[in-house]
Amino acid sequence: MTWRNWAGTVTAEPKRVRMPRSAAEVADEVTKAASDGLAIRMAGTGHSFTPTVATDGVLLRPDGLTAIRSVDRDAGLVTVEAGCRLHRLNDELFAQGLSLTNMGDIAVQTVAGATQTGTHGTGRASGGISAQIAALELVLADGSLVTCSAEDQPDLFAAAQVGLGAIGLVTAVTFRVEPTFLLHAQEEPMRWSQVISALPELASSNEHFEFYWFPHSEGCLTKRNNRSDGPARPLPAWRHWLDDEFLSNSVFGATCRLGQLAPGMIPKVNSAASRALSARSYTDAPFRVFTSPRRVRFKEQEYAIPAEHLTAVLGEVRELFARRDWRISFPIEVRLAPADEPWLSTAHGRDSAYIATHVFHAAPHAEYFADVESIMTAVGGRPHWGKMHTRDAEYLRGVYPKFDEFVALRDALDPDRRFGNDYLKQVLGS
Repeated sequence: MTWRNWAGTVTAEPKRVRMPRSAAEVADEVTKAASDGLAIRMAGTGHSFTPTVATDGVLLRPDGLTAIRSVDRDAGLVTVEAGCRLHRLNDELFAQGLSLTNMGDIAVQTVAGATQTGTHGTGRASGGISAQIAALELVLADGSLVTCSAEDQPDLFAAAQVGLGAIGLVTAVTFRVEPTFLLHAQEEPMRWSQVISALPELASSNEHFEFYWFPHSEGCLTKRNNRSDGPARPLPAWRHWLDDEFLSNSVFGATCRLGQLAPGMIPKVNSAASRALSARSYTDAPFRVFTSPRRVRFKEQEYAIPAEHLTAVLGEVRELFARRDWRISFPIEVRLAPADEPWLSTAHGRDSAYIATHVFHAAPHAEYFADVESIMTAVGGRPHWGKMHTRDAEYLRGVYPKFDEFVALRDALDPDRRFGNDYLKQVLGS
């Protein structure tokens, strides 16, 4: 069987594929892999752009590990199995009057895949999804099943929150949740100069702020999400379809394909698209505000940089477009997050700004991503673990204060690299 990720950037040919239905069956598969001298990895939905889970050994699919095991409303905790997709978790929580505090911008990933690669959204005071974990259940390389938290085996917990599947195979995640709330979304087109001059105020005065810049144009789309006392005023169904399905997916996909055939049209298309943007506002449940459908396939690179460098770095990226003969159809996405504690979180120990560059899945990316990457690494940027980059262990050791502690714990728990693959060798060392 050939395994492929969503973007088509990674394929793998595992010797066998298994679908365990319990944590005990995961442990059995780890033991069997060891007896056969095979590496073993667990895939999610394949939304990472890097070969994080690629293996020629045993590939586990978590389709049988999807239960929501428990919901403790009083404690504000929910325990969910590794293969449960975020959109299902969001629906189940909402039905019980609960919510995650913050989310990324898509919800198709499994909870294990999202947390192990450090998925994040944007937030002034609320961190990424891994920072909302209260406890983890995982199978270690010796086949043992363990649970950990900040109180119980805190080092294991801090390492495994964003563990890349290198510390253990996650079988269940316990999240901290809160009573559901309403978010007021205000989306507004602005010019580049307006956004940059107001960036500190926009970031500090909104609970969640992000923006998209359309390359080859002056146009940006800003998004401000703040808690609201209500009442709920969701988008009309026709507006949701028009904006989020037809324009953002069907029409955008068509313009990307046109750009492949006639790259010279891209600057004009981007300028027209940015001018055609219209403001909208609505108030709804968090998962309906934070997340949106993404059906146009793409390749992506994203870096977390110290927040204080954001304005200067954005200026450098913009200058690249003046010097390079690029034709980039996808907007550049900018988000913010507070410092957090997981050892390999891209926001570990520092307030961070995220800059994400994308290209259509069939478009060349190497020069564009490499040039932007050189700007990000000059300020100590940390690449998103699930998105395309060229960094290795030597570089990453210099930007993660807990890198050596993570590697030492991995050495102790998986000396034979049962959970290893080429990507982990690149980013963690041998």
